[in-house]
Amino acid sequence: MQSAVTLTPAQLPGVLLNVAVVRPVFLWGAPGIGKSSLVRDFAASLGLDCVSLLGTQLAPEDLIGVPQIVGERSRFCPPEMIARDAPYCLFLDELNAAAPDVQKAFYSLILDRRIGAYELPAGSVVIGAGNRATDNALARPMPSALANRLVHLHLRASAADWLAWAGPAGIHPWILDYLTERPDQLWAPAPKTEEAFSTPRSWHMLSDTLHSYGPDLDPESLRVLANGTLSPVHASGFCGYVKIVRHAYGFEAILKGEARWPHRPEDRDLLYYLAEVFRVRLLRDLPVSKGHGSADGRRLAFRAKSLLVELAEISLEVAQTVIAPEADEERALPGWFLVEAARDLPGLIAARG
Repeated sequence: MQSAVTLTPAQLPGVLLNVAVVRPVFLWGAPGIGKSSLVRDFAASLGLDCVSLLGTQLAPEDLIGVPQIVGERSRFCPPEMIARDAPYCLFLDELNAAAPDVQKAFYSLILDRRIGAYELPAGSVVIGAGNRATDNALARPMPSALANRLVHLHLRASAADWLAWAGPAGIHPWILDYLTERPDQLWAPAPKTEEAFSTPRSWHMLSDTLHSYGPDLDPESLRVLANGTLSPVHASGFCGYVKIVRHAYGFEAILKGEARWPHRPEDRDLLYYLAEVFRVRLLRDLPVSKGHGSADGRRLAFRAKSLLVELAEISLEVAQTVIAPEADEERALPGWFLVEAARDLPGLIAARG
């Protein structure tokens, strides 16, 4: 299920406070963006225990219980972790990945707040969560009868929210600084193949491993860790950034002419990172219209053409990433600059030759 109307992690608690206390909620979102931890934090804010049931690991009898003879009749007895006397938060994680008969077992619990003779205590809340089919995760079609019993909320990753949480949570400073500069790399869509991809959870995992290694982490081990947790492009960029941190090799020095693009084969990840920083600077500081640009913007445009030539001499592929077209207009360089670059670059290359 997709929705154009989404919530950030910071917005979610306020919505749950008004919705989950009166109706069951289903929280949709990509893997690794923090759905489970947000539900647990919400339950804690209400002073409720959070009982998590993982849909993929349940059978119908895990919910309904087993029959017992009471007097001359049998009745089903739900398990102790569900059949509580005090109000609590029942979190049905990966609900839409559960087998169809397990999903059916949830119907009365979600709609009527009861299983057999047991009824959830007043003040309890029921929240489900799951991934979407488009996330390349295990997700079964949700029956309409179940879907119609839930209020559906769609969560998106937010770099601002995650960074506000990450500092006090002890996330490694390299990651904090990198994602402050490149917030667009906090999350990436799940790939269709079995490989690592960037999510708030994977950045957290990388932070834990960096802390575990300590300051003596060697470059090769860093590459292994980054590529084992992040999308390949993000892993390369992060490794390049760490080289900058360790060797004080920054784009500002290149822009001012105090340093040159790194050209050694072993510095290719650094070159890719600096090229991406170059592109981000152009996106940020070049005016949309040439006629309305500041003097600084004009100087940047002039210098950028020379830098593109220097970069292309080292790697035409990397240089092309700087001016590559984007479907997202907010990530596309101004048309006037691209026209000037196409017009002036041949002359600049000839002059250098």
